[in-house]
Amino acid sequence: MKKWIFFLALFVIVILGILIKVYFSAVEPVKAAEKKAVRLANEKIQIKKVEDFHIYNGVEAIDVIEGDNKQGEKIIVWIPEKSKEVTIKKAKDGLSKQEAIQKLLQEKNPKKIISVRLGMEKNIPLWEIYYRSENNLINYYYVHFETGEWLKKIENL
Repeated sequence: MKKWIFFLALFVIVILGILIKVYFSAVEPVKAAEKKAVRLANEKIQIKKVEDFHIYNGVEAIDVIEGDNKQGEKIIVWIPEKSKEVTIKKAKDGLSKQEAIQKLLQEKNPKKIISVRLGMEKNIPLWEIYYRSENNLINYYYVHFETGEWLKKIENL
């Protein structure tokens, strides 16, 4: 009986170790991209604190950093992976996440909003809102970051 418990515990530890290794291997490229993006952004503006980092995959891959500059102002930095041309905006100069959602709600009646995140296409900073409609279809709604204008919709996928 003790042997079974020992082998079961050993099996669980090995499986747990493998899962942890797979997780860290999967996260490693994103962490490397974040370090590179923060280094590029710091060449243009001093980032005091990084609050969020993600990679937006639209027409091209864009690294997006949300954080604070050394004056304590909320900033957003967009860095296309190909051109590395850094675009920096103060968060107060554009729509907030809630304001972008309100733009969607003025026009559509989503069943469930799945994600709202910053991105950039054709050098235009934007909010991408991913949601499900009443008939459970996938939809994307794109809002201009600064003006709040609707840019494009991808519906009923």
